[in-house]
Amino acid sequence: VTPAEVCKIRMQSQYHSLMDPTQMTHMKYKNVVQTAALVVKEEGLGALYKGVVPTMLRQGCNQAVNFTAYNWSKKRVLAWKKERAAADGTISSGEITLDHWQSLLLGGLSGGMGPLVNNPLDVVKTRMQKQVIRPGTEPKYQSLMQSCMMIAKEEGTLALWKGITPRLMRIMPGQAITFMTYEAVSKQMERYGMFD
Repeated sequence: VTPAEVCKIRMQSQYHSLMDPTQMTHMKYKNVVQTAALVVKEEGLGALYKGVVPTMLRQGCNQAVNFTAYNWSKKRVLAWKKERAAADGTISSGEITLDHWQSLLLGGLSGGMGPLVNNPLDVVKTRMQKQVIRPGTEPKYQSLMQSCMMIAKEEGTLALWKGITPRLMRIMPGQAITFMTYEAVSKQMERYGMFD
């Protein structure tokens, strides 16, 4: 993940504005392979792995929060559906499950929990990967804690949540579809005895 992320960040951040066509003629990074080769040539192989610690922590934290929130919410909705069915006297002989729209909604909401928790890690990761370090110079962002403290001191604590809105707009729909699909496929696999 990290080498590709470093290349992506470098390619995305090389322009100040896409509205200025003159910047397009001075492209330093042209494609992923060329970017990787240039980063290694100028900064060494280790530069492709900048931000590996925040990246691993971000991914682990994201999945832990996402699945915990989804499972907690799913249990609450299923308990509510069971109580409602009992109160209505419509208890079925089959197992009570989530409707597709419910797993879609819960998946989207739980998908948003991870980024809300781990956005500081994402900000630090991006800043570490974006910085170009020349041999003999001290990098501005050196470690996870040092970077968090520096960003909070220079820009305010809320700067650690910069970019949260577009992240949520990208991640929540994907997680909604993922969990809805997971529940639908799992239900079909159970129906055909594939988990027995």
